[in-house]
Amino acid sequence: MGIYNPRPYQLDLSAYPSIVSDCLPGPKSQALHARAARHYRGLSGQVRLFPVAFDKGQGCSLEDVDGNRFIDFSSGIYVTTLGHCHPKVSAAVAKYAGQLMNAHDFTSEIKVRLLEKMAAVLPGDLSCFQLYDSGTTAVEAGLRTCRAATGKHEFISCYMDFHGKSGHAVSLARMSKFSGPTRSPGFHLVPRPDPYRPLWTRSDGSLDTERYLEFYDTFIRESTTGQVAAFVLEPIQGWAGSIMPPDDFFPKLRSFLDERDILLFADEVLTSMGRTGKYLCMQHWDVLPDVVTLGKGFGNGFPVTAMAVR
Repeated sequence: MGIYNPRPYQLDLSAYPSIVSDCLPGPKSQALHARAARHYRGLSGQVRLFPVAFDKGQGCSLEDVDGNRFIDFSSGIYVTTLGHCHPKVSAAVAKYAGQLMNAHDFTSEIKVRLLEKMAAVLPGDLSCFQLYDSGTTAVEAGLRTCRAATGKHEFISCYMDFHGKSGHAVSLARMSKFSGPTRSPGFHLVPRPDPYRPLWTRSDGSLDTERYLEFYDTFIRESTTGQVAAFVLEPIQGWAGSIMPPDDFFPKLRSFLDERDILLFADEVLTSMGRTGKYLCMQHWDVLPDVVTLGKGFGNGFPVTAMAVR
């Protein structure tokens, strides 16, 4: 394997941003967005705030239809971990788009190579997979797997976690009137250790992880039917504002769940495949989950996700 040379992918920061239009968004962006807005519904807050129309990207840079150039700090929606239009990625996509479009879940050589590579790079015995087209779908598959493996039907997640927008996945997070009439039966939320806004602290003011676990024990005993299949968590909360857990949380939670025969389900759609410097964020704490979901950077912007199990 050759030595990685980052120079072709580095930006001259003195050249960005490069604004050539008289206003932002530029006139072409405004006109194109106005045409889209006549038909498209449910635009994100980011687009409503800055309705620019992008034309192309390279590495971590973007260019809009007016010729303005920007640094892409958002990586799409945290997906283009390898950057826009890397020559090797573009060549591979073009090759297989011209060779085979869809073969259901039948075997192909490139699929086998992917599965073998995933088994080789992921930690521990996470070596069995299903492939999907969105993070939400992979989470739903993980929930079904937890039910099948344990024979239990309840799930616990934490305040401000986010795991998707469909019926069961949305029940693992804060809900609104648009989410449905109620949370799905058997889905529960508990507080999560937040170093910025801790609910329980020690006498020295530091966050007290043990108090959270004591609360989880009481909650399981008093608020569930004792049929908890899995604890479902983001390693780092994204939607909540990039909230890092205290370093002792996941090791202690792993032991807590093992003592109660409850699975640990790590939703790594946001944090997997190098986003935090390792293939799985959970590796930073030497914790091996029972179920993992992969997404976003896993497909570098293409709709490819996965559910991995031990």
